[in-house]
Amino acid sequence: MKYSLKIITAGAAWLALFASCEHKVKTVSGVDRSKIFVVDESLKPIVDQELYVYGALYKDGHPKVIYAPENNAVNMLFADSARVLLMSREMTAEENKVLKSKNISLIVNCFAIDAIALIVNQASNDTTITVSEIKKMLTGDTKTDKDIVFDNPNSGLVRYLKEFSGTKEFKQKNIYSLKSNKEVVQYVSTHPNAIGITGFSWLNDPEKDYEDAVNKVKIVSVKDDSKPSGQYFLPSQESLALKQYPLTRKLYILNFTGKMGLGMEFAAFIAGDRGQRIILKSGLLPFDIPGREVNIVKKIVQ
Repeated sequence: MKYSLKIITAGAAWLALFASCEHKVKTVSGVDRSKIFVVDESLKPIVDQELYVYGALYKDGHPKVIYAPENNAVNMLFADSARVLLMSREMTAEENKVLKSKNISLIVNCFAIDAIALIVNQASNDTTITVSEIKKMLTGDTKTDKDIVFDNPNSGLVRYLKEFSGTKEFKQKNIYSLKSNKEVVQYVSTHPNAIGITGFSWLNDPEKDYEDAVNKVKIVSVKDDSKPSGQYFLPSQESLALKQYPLTRKLYILNFTGKMGLGMEFAAFIAGDRGQRIILKSGLLPFDIPGREVNIVKKIVQ
C-alpha cells in the first residue's frame, strides 16, 4: 500500500516526550535499555551484517535490535526506552540542549558513507539525471508523468530529501511513500513509469525475498550540474571516496549510555578495523578505510 505524503505529517511528537524524559536506570520489556539498539530501518542491510559478525565473535554481543523510522528512533530515546541509536544524522542543537538538561552524555561515531540511489525499471529509457532536475522533481517545479516513490515518511531518507530539495513537504500527487526500501525496489521492478529513491546498500547483495526485484531495476547516473566540469556518476566506493557522486549521507552510531557496556563495545567494533572491513565488503564507503599490508619478497636468482 502506498500513501500520499501530503496527508502524512511527521509531526513533533518528540517535543512532548522531552518533558517526560527522566535520566534513570530502568528496563524496557525486561531488557536493560542500554542493551536496546534502535536502528533507522533504511540502514538495515549493513547493520545486520555488522551485528551478525559481532554476535559471532562475542558471546555477550547480542543486543535487542529494533528497526524503526528515524523519527521513531529519536522518540524512543527521549521516551527513555533506548540508549543506542544508529541513523544517518547527529542530534540537532535543540535535541542536544534537552540532553544536556537531563545530564545525558553522548558519544558519536561515524562509521560509513552511504549513497542515495535513484532507480528505474529495466524497461525505462531513463539512464541519467542532474541534481537540479532531482530538486525540481521533488519540489514540483517541473512536470512529470512519473511516480516518485520512497520509503516511510518518517525515515531519515525522507528527511534527507527534504533538506536536499529545500522543501518542508512533498505536496505533488505523483510523490508517494511506501513502507520500506524493500517495497520501493519491488514497486519499481513492476512499474516501468516509476522512479524509486532508496539507500544504496539495499541494492548490494539483496536478500532472496527481493533479489529478483533488484535484477529488474537499474540505477540512474547523477551529475552535479553546479560544477562546470560535472560528469554523470553511478554510486560506488570509488565515486564516494573521490566525492564525485553528489547524493551521499554519513551513517552514525550514537551512544547515550554514559558508561562502558554493549553500546560502547559495538561502537568500537563497527568503527574498528574489522567493522570497517565489513563496510568495505558491502559496497559502501568505510569512514576509516582499512589499510592493506603487502609483503614483498625479493627472490635472489643464482
